[in-house]
Amino acid sequence: MKRMKEILLGAAGAYLAAILPRLGHHPKELAVRYYAHRGLHDLQQGVPENSLPAFKRAVEAGFGIELDVQMTKDGQVVVFHDFDLKRAAGVDRQIDSYTYEELQSVPLFASREKVPLFSEVLSLVNGQVPLIVEIKYKNITAGVCEAVQKLLKNYPGPYCIESFHPQALMWFRRYAPQVTRGQLAMRPRDMEKGRKPQYAVAEHLLLNWATKPDFIAYDIRGRYSLSKNLCRKLYGCPSIAWTVQTKKELEEVRRYYDYFIFEGFYPEVSG
Repeated sequence: MKRMKEILLGAAGAYLAAILPRLGHHPKELAVRYYAHRGLHDLQQGVPENSLPAFKRAVEAGFGIELDVQMTKDGQVVVFHDFDLKRAAGVDRQIDSYTYEELQSVPLFASREKVPLFSEVLSLVNGQVPLIVEIKYKNITAGVCEAVQKLLKNYPGPYCIESFHPQALMWFRRYAPQVTRGQLAMRPRDMEKGRKPQYAVAEHLLLNWATKPDFIAYDIRGRYSLSKNLCRKLYGCPSIAWTVQTKKELEEVRRYYDYFIFEGFYPEVSG
């Protein structure tokens, strides 16, 4: 019995050490509570996600902005979510197989908008509202972290980075530790069977010891996540909900998170 107790205590201690975020770094860059998911987009008005008009609308409304960045074949940092163009343009081709110039011939969601450069978005926003920059990270040799940080280095406004991929956070921890960084995580889809072990590691934030995030951005379906809630309550690490799509959902998850990435409605800013 004593031996079992020692084993359980050791396992609990190892778990708490594994999920330990960076301590004592309060992310002042998260200057507002609500962040428009890929901008304040509305396809019915010809404003697709992750487009310059979507970001302009978010700035005008006073919301923070969440956006996604990745690299083209010729090393340009562009703002786009998916790794391919199937959903956005009906083209079965990867973003990193295009040069930036080639991408300008591809309309987004049958609109007049094209994939923008990250530098264009930074010039448009110009520090007026805070940014959450999700780094899309395909492999360790992509160079996207270095390219993104080079563009952000002299940016005049508040920003932070986040990524599902621990290697991206580890890069910033090593080379740009002053940048506020967040670990993206999610509860696996119910239909997923036979998942690989790394998915459980990511779901339960078991690489926090290596990435040392300043916040956790967690799928709203994971509001009861033990690891997320321990980080928040025990370690004081704020959590961001994604993606809230209705006012009803916002009220349901409000007490489990500190900040909210939303789309499809306008949250009450004073709430």
